Amino acid sequence: MASNRIGRINEEIQRELSALIRTVKDPRVKGLISITAVDTTPDLKYAKVYVSVLDKGDVHEVVKGLKSAAGYLRRELGRALQLRYTPELTFTPDDSIAEGARILEIIHDLEK
Repeated sequence: MASNRIGRINEEIQRELSALIRTVKDPRVKGLISITAVDTTPDLKYAKVYVSVLDKGDVHEVVKGLKSAAGYLRRELGRALQLRYTPELTFTPDDSIAEGARILEIIHDLEK
C-alpha cells in the first residue's frame, strides 16, 4: 500500500517540477528539459530527479544549474504539494533514451 502512495507522490513531484523548471532564472537551465522520472525514498526525505535534455552537450550544465536552484524548486514544490516533508532534491542526468537508441542500433546491426 505504501509503494502505491510513493508512486503517486513521485508522479506529482514529476508533474510539478516539469512546470517549475520553466521558472528557473539560471542561464544554464535552458533548452528542452524533461523530467523523466522521480525516485523518492519511503520516508519522503530525499528525491532523486532524473533529467533528460534534448541537446546532450548541455546536460551537465543544466544539471549544475538545477542543483544550484534546488532550494528554490524545493520551496515552490512544498507550496504546491501538501506533504509533511518536502523531499530534498538531487538531480541526475538520465541517459536511458540514448541508451535505448544505442541498443536498437546494435540490434539492427545484428540483423544485417
